[in-house]
Amino acid sequence: MASSLFKTLIRSSNSPSAARNLCIVSAQVSNHTAKWMQDVSKKSPMELINEVPPIKVEGRIVACEGDSNPALGHPIEFICLDLHEPAVCKYCGLRYVQKHHH
Repeated sequence: MASSLFKTLIRSSNSPSAARNLCIVSAQVSNHTAKWMQDVSKKSPMELINEVPPIKVEGRIVACEGDSNPALGHPIEFICLDLHEPAVCKYCGLRYVQKHHH
């Protein structure tokens, strides 16, 4: 599907009917999205991230990058853990809690 979208975009940039070809690309993307949303057997990204238990951290501040590989992560987000409920990263949705030493 991605290769056909790419070919359509290349053709549309070189032809005078670029607006018509852009509508074709938009229709293909809409069809793909509709097909994905009809499949109820797959979990949504929010459901998947909510299955990850909160990550326990010893300090008061955590630096979330989304993934250990920078190419797969997101911009670094510093999160304060002073609250009692888990703090959530605004980029990836990972939850963090502070380990309390008693």
